[in-house]
Amino acid sequence: VQLQASGGGLVQAGGSLRLSCVASRSIFSFNDMGWYRQAPGNQREYVARITGGGITDYADSVKGRFTISRDNAKNTVALQMNSLKAEDSADYYCYAAGSSHVYWGQGTQVTVSS
Repeated sequence: VQLQASGGGLVQAGGSLRLSCVASRSIFSFNDMGWYRQAPGNQREYVARITGGGITDYADSVKGRFTISRDNAKNTVALQMNSLKAEDSADYYCYAAGSSHVYWGQGTQVTVSS
């Protein structure tokens, strides 16, 4: 499966962005989908995940500001990011975890100006 991430851009601190990750086929079989991010010089870090049943989990750093959702009919996982901070600036990567393989999308860049 191929994952296409989009929605990144430049935004001022306090603003919002919505990232989307569209899969090339049905995501019904992926019980674990989500987002990681990587800032220059840093390791990739976990942001959020959502199960097939809609259970969500977030990194403490984004809890209360980011919301992850999935639409199986549209093969899409989205990340609504509100109250953005400069430290949220990074390349954001979506993933889909299958039974034996993890698929990654290309990054979409988010830059938050302070």
